Amino acid sequence: MTAAETTPPLVFPEGFRWGAATAAHQIEGNNINNDWWPREHAPGTSIAEPSGDACDSYHRYGEDITLLAELGLDTYRFSIEWSRIEPEEGFVSRAEIAHYRRMVEACQAAGLTPMVSLMHFTVPRWFADDGGWRSAKAVDRFRRFTELALPIVADGVPWVCTINEPNIAAMIAGGEDPANLVAYGLPAPDLAVADTLLACHRASREVLAEHTSVASGWTVATQAFQPEPGCEDVAREYGHQRDDWYLEAVRGDDWVGVQAYTRTIIGPDGPRQVPDGVETTLTGWEYYPPALEIGVRSAWELTGGVPVFVTENGIATADDTRRIDYTAGALAGLHAAMADGVDVWGYLHWSALDNYEWASGFRPTFGLIGVDRQTFERTPKPSAAWLGEVARTNTLSTPPQ
Repeated sequence: MTAAETTPPLVFPEGFRWGAATAAHQIEGNNINNDWWPREHAPGTSIAEPSGDACDSYHRYGEDITLLAELGLDTYRFSIEWSRIEPEEGFVSRAEIAHYRRMVEACQAAGLTPMVSLMHFTVPRWFADDGGWRSAKAVDRFRRFTELALPIVADGVPWVCTINEPNIAAMIAGGEDPANLVAYGLPAPDLAVADTLLACHRASREVLAEHTSVASGWTVATQAFQPEPGCEDVAREYGHQRDDWYLEAVRGDDWVGVQAYTRTIIGPDGPRQVPDGVETTLTGWEYYPPALEIGVRSAWELTGGVPVFVTENGIATADDTRRIDYTAGALAGLHAAMADGVDVWGYLHWSALDNYEWASGFRPTFGLIGVDRQTFERTPKPSAAWLGEVARTNTLSTPPQ
């Protein structure tokens, strides 16, 4: 017998959730009324290509939901597009609210539990053009948007994410070139925008608590800042405004989402580039499965024990065997954190589909399911079947050695 064959399986707690995640702009297609559409089409843009039809999931969401359920997953995180629901300030599309409600009902019919994100980076053009998160009206506008979303989430949606990755959103909202956000050495977020995002989050939670029984939180892109010897103070200062503050700020929330992909090594002058010879993904990030365990432990500590939901984790790769290996390593680390008492509610893989990855275009493939760029045909990958089996058994059978 090999060592792997004698390794006991890692069993996750009963009721642990398994699923996958997407975002509206990255899969729906033709979201022409949001602030990213003009960025994609601006002359001289640094964005690799426009989103166009994306994955046409606006029309094909039923197929996507059915596939995820058939694979054995039980949870689907998707976002609603504010610019569809309120394409002009004060004009509300009842048809779009009904569309997203049908997505919730499609999940329920397929046996998937939906998690809904209210804001996954994109905002309506009118909102951006009138100051966006810098406007004195931002909090009231986001509160009103949450009220508009109540018919979508009030029944059958146990978890709502108010704002996706506010730490990254603060960088984008501060005017940072989106292409820089895929590189090592993240720019500092606009601190005033960060404060506004937190106020929006709290206002949204108030609305949800008053009118629904959903558990609400926001998700943070945890980046596993690791100091070189003697650089602990540099790492602490660098990481606090890009990561830790967003976790400390939500003590007392119902849950917090962790979105982990890689690590960032901090030297005396800040983040280091990935060394030559280290395996990297299609985004140029270091292949580093332990990032998830580090992010989960950090979230648990910095929030003072707020329950954790892994709302994104995965890699961009054309080699699906590396996706399986990466995910197995990440899940082994996650299990170790849970064994030490971290309360984790579930694991949602990024992404359900090979989708539009913002400034990088369609080249970085994160999906469990491939999408033909011409026909939109969906093809589940071996990693999808593998994760589905983990979900069905609630067990990671052979963690990497």
